[in-house]
Amino acid sequence: MKSGQQLGHPVFSRRQAIQAGAVGLLGLGMNHLTALRAVAGPSKRRPTSVIFIFLSGGLGQLDSFDMKPHAPADIRGEFAPIATSVSGLSVCEHLPKLAARAHLWSLVRSLTHPSNDHSAGHHIMLTGRSEIPTGFNPNAPRPNDDPAIVAVAGAVLRGRNNLPPAVVLPERLVHNSGRIIPGQFAGLMGAKRDPWFIEASPFDPAAYGAFPQFEFDHQDRAHKAKRVAFEAPSLSLPEGFGTDRLKRRLNLLEIVDAQRKAFDQQAAFEELDAHRQGAVSLLVDPRVRQAVDVARSDPKALERYGKHSFGWSLLMARRLVNAGVSLVQVNLGNNETWDTHGNAFPHLKNNLYPPTDQALAALLDDLHESGELDSTLIVMAGEFGRTPRISRLPQFYKQPGRDHWGRVQSVFLAGGGINGGRVIGATDGIGGHPVSEPQRPENLAATIYHALGIPPTAAWEDDVDRPHFVYHDDPIPGLV
Repeated sequence: MKSGQQLGHPVFSRRQAIQAGAVGLLGLGMNHLTALRAVAGPSKRRPTSVIFIFLSGGLGQLDSFDMKPHAPADIRGEFAPIATSVSGLSVCEHLPKLAARAHLWSLVRSLTHPSNDHSAGHHIMLTGRSEIPTGFNPNAPRPNDDPAIVAVAGAVLRGRNNLPPAVVLPERLVHNSGRIIPGQFAGLMGAKRDPWFIEASPFDPAAYGAFPQFEFDHQDRAHKAKRVAFEAPSLSLPEGFGTDRLKRRLNLLEIVDAQRKAFDQQAAFEELDAHRQGAVSLLVDPRVRQAVDVARSDPKALERYGKHSFGWSLLMARRLVNAGVSLVQVNLGNNETWDTHGNAFPHLKNNLYPPTDQALAALLDDLHESGELDSTLIVMAGEFGRTPRISRLPQFYKQPGRDHWGRVQSVFLAGGGINGGRVIGATDGIGGHPVSEPQRPENLAATIYHALGIPPTAAWEDDVDRPHFVYHDDPIPGLV
């Protein structure tokens, strides 16, 4: 087993710990910044980044990327398939922009896991582990939960440009019932390695869908016109702590660190606090401010991505990747937005597909035109798919929808060396079960880790020095 330092895990001497404590002289608090990193040197190859788009609630495979137009009406639903730029591949008629760009992306139609429960499904897909840990609590995270993919990546990757290796935006996944979704934190790794959340969209149960363009009632999802704020997170210095004072404190830190040269050579001084990652550069670097302050972006960029939370979130993710963040998890929609038990077809047609189609197509175009698509993997999935058969809950909804279905879902992938226009796996005639090339969440997680350049032998150690392997299966075959 490799040591923590060989794997890129921070290993501190007593002197380094004293130096780390000196960072507190900045007045910012140990729970708000990472160590000033020493960059270990340029990589021999351009690193691959990942944008992991998570559709909390669960996207229906039969209403999006695995349509069954010849199935009975109570299976196929109300939407019709349309042709794409790839011969023989069709998708939902309400995803026209993605259809026109199908040569840039591929599908896995056979991802499967055993749970139909929201919380368990989130834990499974966000951690890449199919088994639920002992003592699992569906209403809150627990210390023995498996660590999220984004937490693992943040622990084993080196940061670039003084930025954290992995972030989540625009908010944590919560439910209006007060349930904090498990699986999105560090779990067994310890709270100090929780991902850094860029909370540009503080949770508001009234803000349903791609607000501020849309809002919905939680029962009938009726369209309402109410604007809900989407704001860039505050990266300002504490009150009364101006730039000049910051510089003076940095000078004081240099005095405490009398052997600065030796300090700079310690590439392991990389992650003092993963609970609230941030660095001094997050406060003073204009590139970072530009990355997160998307509301003040070029009007043309905002029009392309869309003036709504989905567009702003993917634009922010694209800029953070460009600035040097390796993995950005984007939660598209709060309060399990994609949980379409009822009124599913008007909800998807009018409120969810248009902003998703627009924003994801703009992201693909940006990365393709800049030549960065090959070095950026895009993954889009939810916690599960939806039932093949349409269901009705007249006591709650006026129109039909679909229930939870862990047995199969479609996963969207693009870039990062993946060939476009491919389809991995297939489902039966009603889109209910994989009939070829079944893939597990472990395969999807391995695909992400592989794209990030994490070696198959990588491991991390918990608080009692027990090693845990990063990989639990092979990457999905046939995509490259």
